Amino acid sequence: MRDSSLALLTKGYAWLPDRRRRSGFAPVRTRLLGKPAIVLHGPEAVPFFYDEAHVLRRSALPEPVIDTLFGRGAVHTLDGEQHRARKALFVSLLKDRGRVASLARHAEEEWEGAQSEWAGREEVVLFDEMSKVLTRAVCSWAGLPGDIERDDALADDLVAMVDGFATAGPRHWRARRARHRQEDRLGRLISTYRSPEALEGVPDGSVLTSVASHRDEDGALLHVRTAAVELLNVVRPTVAVSWFLTFGAHAMHRWPSVRERLAAGDASYALAFAQEVRRFYPFAPFLGGLAAADLRWQGEEIPAGTMVLLDVYGQNHDPELWEAPYVFSPERFVGREPGRDELIPQGGGEAGSGHRCPGEDITLALLCALGPKLARLTYDVPEQDLRIPLRRVPTRPRSGFVMSGVQA
Repeated sequence: MRDSSLALLTKGYAWLPDRRRRSGFAPVRTRLLGKPAIVLHGPEAVPFFYDEAHVLRRSALPEPVIDTLFGRGAVHTLDGEQHRARKALFVSLLKDRGRVASLARHAEEEWEGAQSEWAGREEVVLFDEMSKVLTRAVCSWAGLPGDIERDDALADDLVAMVDGFATAGPRHWRARRARHRQEDRLGRLISTYRSPEALEGVPDGSVLTSVASHRDEDGALLHVRTAAVELLNVVRPTVAVSWFLTFGAHAMHRWPSVRERLAAGDASYALAFAQEVRRFYPFAPFLGGLAAADLRWQGEEIPAGTMVLLDVYGQNHDPELWEAPYVFSPERFVGREPGRDELIPQGGGEAGSGHRCPGEDITLALLCALGPKLARLTYDVPEQDLRIPLRRVPTRPRSGFVMSGVQA
């Protein structure tokens, strides 16, 4: 069986859907990074994949992904009680409605300040500006010091960590350097904030103090480096919403009626828009783990240790699951909440006990807060390259979505 690693690098998001078509939509078997792999697809595949008796994450993530996107010792690399104890920290920080609403308010305040500054510039690259807005918002919300909050170099590093996780070459090495730099920086901060004197005046229960004081299932404080990793795993995914907001601008430009309705201020439509942006536009091509035991899926034997891939992009664009999947239509979500394992751009299963991204509520809240503001902003879209290359992972509009003539 030939290794598909090169095909994945050259085809990106189209790799798995293409393999599934060529297999007659039967379960795909292949090799990836030298390991045997099988691809799962469909609503029934999601609970199967997220059952820890079936699929494990420990040692499943490739080292290049850990060293760029997640960090060594991150919650994403744990299973069982270790994972549940660490995940409880993230659930308390990212699933609490009050905290989520507070972060959205911080983002709105940063947006208001930024759009006034945009009005004095000839052109603005939305993706770049969103990364700065969201970095400032999440750092302020998390209780990080002002010198970090207002550091645009931090925004660049957070973007680099996401941008380089699924590639080789310059983007990948830029991501590694960014992670090393910020882990060092936040590690020093964590060490400082474990001193009682330093905590004076810091809001009790802030993200910073919660991570610094978290104890794992063995009762021990996190190693300073691990605490820095997990602090980044709160901040970095928030800044990654820059991708979705830029995709949202792309959707509004391509379908002006969507922009008009979003600008009208209908909260239910704003939520439907947020869901459709996450479904329609590509972010994670698939998720992976290792078979925990000898398994059987749709008549296929899966030996223990086999790499198991959940086809995220293909599932979010499957005509068997979605009517007209390549049409951007927020209406498909108006008045209804997608099922737990139906819409999986940020994973499936339960966020509290499983590996579903606990930051999903924050992603939706930020899109609901800033999407309508973007729809009401006055700007021109000059000639530019708005193509979204599917071979690039993670992808985005090539131009970053340039706006000119912005009026606050």
